[in-house]
Amino acid sequence: MTTTSRTSPGTPRSARHPRTGPRVAIVGAGPGGLALARVLHVHGIDATVYERDASRAARPQGGSLDLHPESGQWALRLAGLETEFRRRARPEGQDLTLMGKDGTVHHRQSSAAATRSEPEIDRGVLRDLLLDSLPPGTVRWGHELLRAVPLGDDGRHELTFAGGGSAVCDLLVGADGAWSRVRPLLTDAQPVYTGVTFVETIVPDVDARQPELARFVGRGSLFAFQDGKALMAQRNGGGLIRTYAGFLVPEGWTSASGLEGAAPDRARALLLDHFADWTPRLTALLRHCDDTVLPRPLMMLPIGLEWPTTPGVTLLGDAAHLMSPFAGEGANLALHDAAALALALARCAPPTGDAVTGVALTTALRHYEQDLYERSAPCARQSAERLRLCFTQDGARAVAELMGNGGAP
Repeated sequence: MTTTSRTSPGTPRSARHPRTGPRVAIVGAGPGGLALARVLHVHGIDATVYERDASRAARPQGGSLDLHPESGQWALRLAGLETEFRRRARPEGQDLTLMGKDGTVHHRQSSAAATRSEPEIDRGVLRDLLLDSLPPGTVRWGHELLRAVPLGDDGRHELTFAGGGSAVCDLLVGADGAWSRVRPLLTDAQPVYTGVTFVETIVPDVDARQPELARFVGRGSLFAFQDGKALMAQRNGGGLIRTYAGFLVPEGWTSASGLEGAAPDRARALLLDHFADWTPRLTALLRHCDDTVLPRPLMMLPIGLEWPTTPGVTLLGDAAHLMSPFAGEGANLALHDAAALALALARCAPPTGDAVTGVALTTALRHYEQDLYERSAPCARQSAERLRLCFTQDGARAVAELMGNGGAP
């Protein structure tokens, strides 16, 4: 019997109507994979999440997310976690300032004036919220998938992990991101470079150490775009500011420029050289950063990517529709995918507790995938267009005009 977690909304359906459900294997313990496991748990369907990280604390989880009511927040509502999400989120994180390289403000918005409730939550906080909602043992840490091999034509797959372990599942879900090892079972598509590279930096303990910079950024985000470059600063919990320096450059630029592998002081100096004609108020984000200097080329999958429905295997999140962050939809889509897939699987499971048939499972996957294509393709097109807009010569002004017409950065 499934153990009810502390945050479960009532008794899981498995406690009321035990089922012979499919053996569900989810590869990847990001927000999408964990949300899928959680919503399945709420509906009485067990799942195992295989994650290559050795533990939840193995590496930082990145910056902050704004979750949209119709997607990310909807998924957390179905997971029974909406109340806890709102307790941990930061509504003031919706504050936004948009400026050019000289510090001229082109647009400003406050969380109080926002027309939609899209509170910010740190990625690590969201991950902990989802992890803590799952029964013990759901996530198998230190399980890096090496390969998945179909066993016949009934949808079963054998999974082999680094270190020699293996498992067999009836449904394999690739929630393993840009370089998914599940995706090749469905399509030959691979990520391609968007033309933009980010370099991530961090200013820790900013309120105490750099109070003027803290006031300049404010409670939410500060974006500056001009000359095919960007500085995007974002308040995170724990008193830090995370900044992404963005460049419209050829693939491999981080290596050719000497940035990749450079000592922190040298990397910081190289970054500052690229922003030599920007106001010192903005370049303070780089001058005062710590030794975290992480190049991140932005990749994307082909817009409108589809694949033939295949028994026993599907994808969600970045594994299915990787795009740049310029539409703010990546994590929201992953959470929406997760909840939609969980609902599709719950609907195809007989209430009598009988086993789910392969035909019913494949039909559920087909409906889920068609919905995924229809939701994700417009977001991917929007993301590509907004990336182009942000990295024009007068990017801040162009983005301000978009926002004045009801768009978002």
